[in-house]
Amino acid sequence: MKKNQFEQFGFKPFIIDALVQLQFYKPTEIQERIIPSIQRGESVIGQSQTGTGKTHAFLLPIINKIDPERNEVQTVITAPTRELAQQIYEEVQKIIAHEPSISAKIFIGGTDKQRTIEKLKTQPHIVVGTPGRINDLTKEQALFVYTAGSLVVDEADLMLDMGFIQDVDQISVKMKENLQLLVFSATIPEKLKPFLKKYMENPRYTHVQPKQLTAAKIEHHIIPLKHRNKIKLLAEICQSINPYLAIIFTNTKKMADSVANGLGEHGVSVGVIHGDLAPRDRKKIMKQINDAEFQFVVATDLAARGIDIKGVSHVINFEIPSDLDFYVHRVGRTARAGLSGQAITIYEPSDEDALNKLEKMGVTFSHTDIRGTEWVELGARDKRRSRKKELSEVDKKAKSFIQKPKKVKPGYKKKMQSDTEKYKKRLKRKDSR
Repeated sequence: MKKNQFEQFGFKPFIIDALVQLQFYKPTEIQERIIPSIQRGESVIGQSQTGTGKTHAFLLPIINKIDPERNEVQTVITAPTRELAQQIYEEVQKIIAHEPSISAKIFIGGTDKQRTIEKLKTQPHIVVGTPGRINDLTKEQALFVYTAGSLVVDEADLMLDMGFIQDVDQISVKMKENLQLLVFSATIPEKLKPFLKKYMENPRYTHVQPKQLTAAKIEHHIIPLKHRNKIKLLAEICQSINPYLAIIFTNTKKMADSVANGLGEHGVSVGVIHGDLAPRDRKKIMKQINDAEFQFVVATDLAARGIDIKGVSHVINFEIPSDLDFYVHRVGRTARAGLSGQAITIYEPSDEDALNKLEKMGVTFSHTDIRGTEWVELGARDKRRSRKKELSEVDKKAKSFIQKPKKVKPGYKKKMQSDTEKYKKRLKRKDSR
């Protein structure tokens, strides 16, 4: 029988059984580094990209510490979106299915609050949910978090962006004084630091650097807009590929709706997912996506961070994100679990700076265009940059002779140019003798 390397952490047998069923045999880097700290009761900050195994890095030691005989809340896990909370809850259920005496409940917006309150006559051991709904239930004195010793803040930077840190703060103050705070985030923005400082004296900080910026099996294509209609070009791209599932990213909810409507007019059937959808519509669209009813889904960056959509073969950037870290999160939706994928980005002249930065970060783009349904390789993106004239031997000699002064005065460039020209003339006269 294959040895399970998770046994090194001394987990209870039911957790090892669950891991075997999930076919998890070897811890990821963040799990290896952070699980022992959580087991020691330390507060931690785990910084890593999506797909690094951070969910199980906190779930396994937390569930291992649950005492089934204490009928009270022992841990609270918060996530910024309903979809992400649902995913975490499903992972919890897969583990505790092997230990039925441990209970877990999910509390998210868009559900009947009164019915939820009625069901809370028995407090669960593990609480998973969105901060707003958990905070509401504590205010109603239906959910008692004061007995919990640990709090997880997942996707903390997204939590901050969406304005939920205040709710998390209000939940925290109702919990035990020596609270174990477990914060996980892809980035640690400055605005998050006051919250961290308030609850963490000497946290264990673990940053797992990606071995490479994006998955090895992603092909990155960029297509110039070239004064064409952007929706029409996008429709041509959609019609030229045959994805299992493609996510088309926009920067705003309004643009997502506009793109979806525009593609519909060009005969492309798409689903749309963003934060303004009603809970029922979001649930319906996620079911349709998971049932493979759509080949194309238009989404905002919420989907890049908060939703695990399986089977994504293509990512299309209708717009480049203003925060370039989100390019990584977006394309990280494809080429998962060793599969290959394609990332296609439509760019305009105003995007040149962003593309240059992404290239410096390590992304290698293939410069292509689409003509009808044909994909055509283009030359270097900035041909002017690649057409730099080779310096003549005289120019090289003159440049090496005329050195830039250590202390620069106004007009030094003109003087250097003049001195260089004079020196070149002298060299030419010398050669002609």
